[in-house]
Amino acid sequence: MGGQAPDRISVAAARRSHSARRESARSLRSLLCMGHDGTLNVVLTGFMGTGKTTVGRILADRLGCGFVDTDEVIESRAGPIHEIFERDGEEAFRDMERSVARELADRRGLVIATGGRMMLDGECAACLEPTAEVFCLTAGPNIVIERIGDTAGRPLLAGRDASERVRELLEERAEGYARFASVDTEGRSPDEVADAVMSLLGL
Repeated sequence: MGGQAPDRISVAAARRSHSARRESARSLRSLLCMGHDGTLNVVLTGFMGTGKTTVGRILADRLGCGFVDTDEVIESRAGPIHEIFERDGEEAFRDMERSVARELADRRGLVIATGGRMMLDGECAACLEPTAEVFCLTAGPNIVIERIGDTAGRPLLAGRDASERVRELLEERAEGYARFASVDTEGRSPDEVADAVMSLLGL
């Protein structure tokens, strides 16, 4: 009998620990996504091909949050991004990103997947950063090229060697991306990347 007591104590302690972790997770979910005072959004930034939209949807589902993809918002209003670049120019697209950022500035309870350069723009960052946990999804140039495949709908890669252009853009953006908590996506499934973000959130 005496030998069983430690086992019972261990099981009880494990249950209490699990219950405490579960309660902590509920509390943080409320803070992030349930509209309480001080609520934070979760913002995913990073280069094309790092899985921001896919991972964002997974996180929103897990956290019980709304989900917004800023590129999808723009495309719903103005058509495909490559056509916006061709028709109106890149700066017009950047103005649209700023407009979306201003719209989202006062919203809470969201997981937001941004365009690859959006959080490097001072106005966009000023709108979204103060009320968000921001994570930068990363991948090396070879992985990015492998993931994006056909570059026809990628205006920033148009007319150039895609591999060379990806490396160039990654280098240009490295300092800006380094401002945010980094989550490596190489060798991970979208669910595993979401796990990593959840871990950084303390969940």
